[in-house]
Amino acid sequence: MRPLMIPSRPIRIALFVVAWFNLLSALAGMAGLTLGGGLGIPLEWIEGSIFTSYFWPGIILGVVVGGIQVLAVIAQYGRFALAWGLHAAAGLVMMIWIFVELAIMLVWSPLHGIYFTTGLIQIIFAVLALGAWPVPFLQRSRTVSGK
Repeated sequence: MRPLMIPSRPIRIALFVVAWFNLLSALAGMAGLTLGGGLGIPLEWIEGSIFTSYFWPGIILGVVVGGIQVLAVIAQYGRFALAWGLHAAAGLVMMIWIFVELAIMLVWSPLHGIYFTTGLIQIIFAVLALGAWPVPFLQRSRTVSGK
């Protein structure tokens, strides 16, 4: 059995900060979409979709996007080995949320760019935490054909 690899402190801090930012944003978005009446977003933007209001998208945002962020934060805080994989999944869920939102609304906002970027950053740091960055970086494999 391999010993558990612990990512560097800057990577752990970056993941914690990005996950908390995404989590708080998802919860604020859920509150605004469900309790805040859609945050003033025109209902025309979701015409033709399965939604008649912003209530259910808000619930999905909070439960799915926020929920996976909660799992990643708890796993990292608890020092579980699956934390880095959960961070990668959480970043991917954030990026999928943005893609689906754009596909439904067909409207671009700078917030889409911000949250897509935070999801991408979370994935990148999670992959680095999982050991994707070889040390030393330019070291060659000892075998020729991977055998």
